[in-house]
Amino acid sequence: MTAPEPAAVPAEVTGTRRAETAGAVPPEVTGAVPAETAGIRPPDLTGTIPAEVTGAVPAEAADVFPPEVEDQFGAVRQIADAVLFEGYVLYPYRASAAKNRLRWQFGVLVPPGYGRGRAEQVHQRTECLLEPRSGALLSVELRFLRTQRRTVQRAADGGWETVPELELADRVLVCWDEGVEERIRLRVPVADLASAGGITHGFRLPAHHEEEVLHASGAPVGRLLRAREPVAGEIRLSTREIPGPYGAVRLTAVVENTGRWEAAAGARREDALPHSLVSAHLLLALDRGCFLSVTDPPRWAEAAVAECRNEHTWPVLAGPAGPDRVVLSSPIILEDHPRIAPESPGALYDSTEIDEILALRTAALTDREKREARGTDERAGAVIDLADSLPPEVLERLHGAVRALRGVTGPGPGADGEPQPWWDPGGDRDVDPARDRVLIDGHAVGAGSRVVLGPGHRRTDAQDQFLHGRTALVEAVLHDVDGSVHLAVTVDGDPGADLWRAQGRFRYFQPDEVTPLEGP
Repeated sequence: MTAPEPAAVPAEVTGTRRAETAGAVPPEVTGAVPAETAGIRPPDLTGTIPAEVTGAVPAEAADVFPPEVEDQFGAVRQIADAVLFEGYVLYPYRASAAKNRLRWQFGVLVPPGYGRGRAEQVHQRTECLLEPRSGALLSVELRFLRTQRRTVQRAADGGWETVPELELADRVLVCWDEGVEERIRLRVPVADLASAGGITHGFRLPAHHEEEVLHASGAPVGRLLRAREPVAGEIRLSTREIPGPYGAVRLTAVVENTGRWEAAAGARREDALPHSLVSAHLLLALDRGCFLSVTDPPRWAEAAVAECRNEHTWPVLAGPAGPDRVVLSSPIILEDHPRIAPESPGALYDSTEIDEILALRTAALTDREKREARGTDERAGAVIDLADSLPPEVLERLHGAVRALRGVTGPGPGADGEPQPWWDPGGDRDVDPARDRVLIDGHAVGAGSRVVLGPGHRRTDAQDQFLHGRTALVEAVLHDVDGSVHLAVTVDGDPGADLWRAQGRFRYFQPDEVTPLEGP
């Protein structure tokens, strides 16, 4: 069977949508907010379906946080969005690109029926320490993407025909999995988490179907069918007191996919994604008290932090410096208080790349490639528009930034009796890399000596093994602050040896990894 041909449609296409939520109860009954426009990030007041109590102590859902909590989360929302949408759609932002055919790499929690016996995860576990004050409240926001499968159809003989793409004047629509943001919110007293088993909040999001009819000149020319499968999960919260005088407790927060979807024989990852929590991560806020860093805890808390178990996620302090009352637990390991570079012009969905390179390469796409990107996803279309609209002064800012300056005029270290830093090689008169020698197999080896290389097994760089048996010239003998000796060498026959030597860049080997070629 041959695939149907792409369909061309005239310009001035408009669309109308009709949504249907399978088995849904009206919002005024359940507190659920109707489905947001597909492919567009929803507003901050995204609703959640009330809890289905699955634990001994239920948690109370909070559709809207108090203003002070919204301010706390708002300060870290940008970095949390970067986590939520990292890798969502990659350059060249087209569905046809190979790198966009295997998606959703971070924080995917699949249903138990698919996760058994596979590398995919069913849960995330966050553990960190906090020092709550009396009456403290903990606000929890679980954020994740829900896969929305989009099918493209064209009008044909009074009906609809599924096609691989539908070509419009401004975009080329293709079948694609969109991401719809979901938020599950809780606000609980910290004291309640110390009860046996803590609290559990279960949630269910029903299936949803949506139809968007595309018109040109008043006549239907195609339509988009969007479908979301039901997803279910639970959040389990508990605390345990840390012995000692500081009043600290260990918070455990587990997010788990509890969906009942069972994988049929031969089911693929793509089949499980519509039933999964994608890019799942937690925002935690404390109104009274503070969190302690898991990366750099105070000395008195080091032993307790070492006992924390974090599985498939890592908690970091977030927000501006000051009282550490917000934690972001992310499937991507970050440092404490992560920030988006102020020079970044907007979301490019690929934080492992350089904004300048992405912006320039995106602006250089052909018109056909840009139309396909706009038809792939509305977020991809926004990237195209951003790259096309960046003025020269913004592009210049992307070229680099100096974060801090240090004065270099005036007397340097060591002048007028000022002691040199302990780590400065010039501060130790007992070593001289150009003249020092080290005894190897009875031979005094130093600058100018010739050796045969034999990289040891402790090396982590596999490419070092290609140097096994090669001859080299020793350029210097170096001593590190731990007392170890290293030989700086250039490899014979390396066409860049003179350049490395001029720049002071060498390959380094320990004495037991070389064999002298010359006598004492």
